[in-house]
Amino acid sequence: MFIEQNITGERRGWIEVIGGSMFSGKTEELIRRLKRAKIANLKVAIYKPATDTRFDVNKVVSHDANEIPSIPVKDANEILTLVGDADVIGIDEAQFFDIGIIKVCENLMMHGKRVIVAGLDMDYLGNPFGPMPQLFAIADFITKLHAICVQCGHLANISYRTSNEEGTVVLGEKNNYEPRCRICASK
Repeated sequence: MFIEQNITGERRGWIEVIGGSMFSGKTEELIRRLKRAKIANLKVAIYKPATDTRFDVNKVVSHDANEIPSIPVKDANEILTLVGDADVIGIDEAQFFDIGIIKVCENLMMHGKRVIVAGLDMDYLGNPFGPMPQLFAIADFITKLHAICVQCGHLANISYRTSNEEGTVVLGEKNNYEPRCRICASK
């Protein structure tokens, strides 16, 4: 990607959204893009919800154990107070943010920032998750990733919950979830 400039030389921003089920490589792709931006000598800032403490409090960590330092925030608006002069903004686990994340991303984009957002597109029941549908709608670039169904080997798009816990948000990984296709998730 490049930083687009108009005729007056002013920077133009955009929003990239990476979505899919658990174990599809969303965070891996986010980390890859952010590391490439750093190689290009761009200033990068990475944020995640403070509630996501699964792997590390101050890092975004993929299931493959790749990691990048991040700043945990209590709500989406806090990002605006912390972003400073960063050129590229990474946001992980966007589904856990309040609906304000949409305006935050638009604000950053309108100020010339490249915003890369990753999150689950659907909850464990297969319903659109949090602000992700609206983020897909406003995105300039969309990447939809799939895992592989552990039951049949086809493309998986459901984060199937294997535990009996209730509620939409249950933090976990392989202990609580496995990737399944729609057919195997309905069995």
